[in-house]
Amino acid sequence: MVSPMNLLLFLLVWTALIDLVLSVNQGSSVVVSSFSLPHTKIEPYDWLYMRVELPLWFSSMTMDFQSDASIDTKNTGRIPYSSMPMICLRDGGPPLPDVSNSSLKNLVLNYHFNGSIEDIQNLHGVGHCLPFQNNLTMTLTNEQISPGVWYIGFFNGIGPARTQSKMINRGQAYMFSIDVTVQGCTTPAIWGPYCNLTIDQLTCFQNGISKHPRSLLDVVVSNNRLNLDYAKNTGRQMAESPGTMGNIIMCNNSFVASCLGHGESKFYSLDILDATSEFKIVATELGFNQSSTLNNTVNSSEILLMCYVRYSSLPLSTVYDYSADINHAPLIIEYPEIGRWYIVIQAINRTKTNQSMQSTALNSNLCFSLEWQIHQCPFGKAGPNCTWEGYVLQRIPKKNRVIPFESYYLPVGETLPTGSPSFPLGNLLSNSSSEDNSDVAWTYFIMGIPHGAAGANLRVRVTSDRRVHYEVFARFGGFPTINAWDHYANSMNSSNDSMLLVANDSSGQSVDFYILYAREGTWHFGLRHLIADSRHQTTLSISLDGCPKHCSYHGTCHVDFDESGLSSFSYCICDRDHGGFDCSVELVSRHGHIVQSVFLIASNAAAILPSYWALRQKAFSEWVLFTSSGISSGLYHACDVGTWCALSFHVLQFLDFWLSFMAVVSTFVYMTTIDDSSKRAIQTGVSILTALLAETGATRSANIILVIAIGTIGLFVGWMIEFSTGNRFIYRFPVLNWNVPERWQNIKRWFRNLVETLCKRFRWHFMLLGFIALSAAGISRKLESNESYWIWHSLWHVTIYTSSFFFLCSTSVMTRDQARPEEQYELTRQNSNSSTRM
Repeated sequence: MVSPMNLLLFLLVWTALIDLVLSVNQGSSVVVSSFSLPHTKIEPYDWLYMRVELPLWFSSMTMDFQSDASIDTKNTGRIPYSSMPMICLRDGGPPLPDVSNSSLKNLVLNYHFNGSIEDIQNLHGVGHCLPFQNNLTMTLTNEQISPGVWYIGFFNGIGPARTQSKMINRGQAYMFSIDVTVQGCTTPAIWGPYCNLTIDQLTCFQNGISKHPRSLLDVVVSNNRLNLDYAKNTGRQMAESPGTMGNIIMCNNSFVASCLGHGESKFYSLDILDATSEFKIVATELGFNQSSTLNNTVNSSEILLMCYVRYSSLPLSTVYDYSADINHAPLIIEYPEIGRWYIVIQAINRTKTNQSMQSTALNSNLCFSLEWQIHQCPFGKAGPNCTWEGYVLQRIPKKNRVIPFESYYLPVGETLPTGSPSFPLGNLLSNSSSEDNSDVAWTYFIMGIPHGAAGANLRVRVTSDRRVHYEVFARFGGFPTINAWDHYANSMNSSNDSMLLVANDSSGQSVDFYILYAREGTWHFGLRHLIADSRHQTTLSISLDGCPKHCSYHGTCHVDFDESGLSSFSYCICDRDHGGFDCSVELVSRHGHIVQSVFLIASNAAAILPSYWALRQKAFSEWVLFTSSGISSGLYHACDVGTWCALSFHVLQFLDFWLSFMAVVSTFVYMTTIDDSSKRAIQTGVSILTALLAETGATRSANIILVIAIGTIGLFVGWMIEFSTGNRFIYRFPVLNWNVPERWQNIKRWFRNLVETLCKRFRWHFMLLGFIALSAAGISRKLESNESYWIWHSLWHVTIYTSSFFFLCSTSVMTRDQARPEEQYELTRQNSNSSTRM
């Protein structure tokens, strides 16, 4: 038998060991996960996402970002969003900073960093973006962001034109890289940004079921298991009890003998893993410890025992979700969200001085006890008195789906026609009124979005045979109420929410909206309706769709994965005239579309000029080339603007760029007077090079420089062949002569002969016009943008073909039997004794 002394000694040693472990672990953190995105190129109007998971015990997330762009955050208002590279963060789903005009207006881009975001204490939601920097290190702690799934988006320009199909995407591309490191505390009992705070886990006694304390997780899991088994058997909610039912105290408990010293705080956590109607916490047995000198001078009623509560993050005295003085009244949270809640207790001594209340420091430890309760309704019931109906919806994947996770939701156990995405509401609606309005009732529906499906869009549609009087409230993680909801819509209006896309009709017989990129997890929908509405034929449809409104029938729906490969997201690629997340924004009117199409197609008629000259000079290969280039360019742009596609788009694009490249190079080669065999050899080699350019990157901006360089090389090679042809020309540079006056005369004679030869070779007024037209073509190409592409590219067609025409006209064509070889090729004579080699 163990003696009391040995037992006491064992307890002391055990306590010392626990204190030693806590002191070692306190203030230390470990790397939980890390993710690196190496050097990545982001093109204009391109975007990509990265998923980061933060566990419950994480302490901070650090992002090290490098790029070749540096934007001054003080001048972001001067830079258009359409050309600004930025990073955006969002909790639970991919960020969409440009989904609506309101989101663009509310976009904040002027944060100033000092290694961490000190001024921002809550980053939940959307619209938190940062411009690209050369080097940016950002640390977010668990006081600023909550555990869960976070998405980082990288955008190179935002706005409605981001999803518009573009003829040629102009703009600046950027390179960037990012390293994300997530750190966490070593033990669940230690938390905080620096892992130096002790967190006490609040547990519950399950009321009326078990006499032993157990965690709320066990209570809820057990309750859900029973409820789900019952739901599978009955297919409906639990048996209704007549009259008012009232809340059930799911669990309650107390925490005894907690003491606070001056400047100290107590930290607690509580897990709520099921829909709860109420959470209540109150302090009891408030007093000072026995050694206190204030016991006889301070009344406990003068002590403020402030309780700060925050969802998923540590609360501060300045940042919290709920607060109350639990010494005088309990803190009650109605319909708290599912997840982990953090509680901080602080004591404030309130004294009366000069007819005013002031807060002073405590000179001794204040001890108190905590009592808390969790209230829940029976399964299938909800509301203040558990008289309203609640239903669990099951997810049914759609058949022949193209987008991952596309599905619809039906009540558990309901038998409906196969494939029907909607279900009638008549027999499901609540028929009990609320306390403040005898004609209004609520009906709740609970559904879940699976892991990795945050890039899908949640559609909710209520339709009726008459004008709809329903109000739809949506909330993530808890029952919505008239004062607590995330999204709201009825047949007339909706909440001013950037992530809500309303698609109501004008008849008022439906409520139809999308929650864009809805968070993965549990969603609760509440229908607020008149009790008399149960007599009308009304259906509800909740589905997980790829692209909203089928991209408004102005685009196609695509799917991609984030850089981690764990989440998919869908998006629209709109046609040339529309943009926006759902392709509902008209960027080009019908009249504007016709004007742009006419300009882009008709401007290729300028190819008639060089074609006519080539045909007149009987240069049949050049005639075929220029004619084919103009025709292929017209057909390509006719297909590009959506008028008519003679062949596939890729084939037409290749033909347009390849023949255009060949036409430019052929202009240079034509300016030589080499024989046809040499000309065919040069054009064959050039055709291979230009075909590679057209196939591997036809729209590269550097292609025009490469093509002109290739043409210049072809011209130089042609001249070299021409000048080195046997029995026609001897190229002699002036012989070095030590007689300075004679040497100077030879150089002047050589230069004069060179000028005379060039003047005979070219018509310089046409050459000057050709360079002017070529400069105009370069300016037109430089001024091209996504908005003004049609006008400047049309001018490009006209000027580039006109420059070819002038260059062709500048060549003075002389047949070999019209001029002596000596006069045609000789550039200079060395002296009077030099003779022409025949």
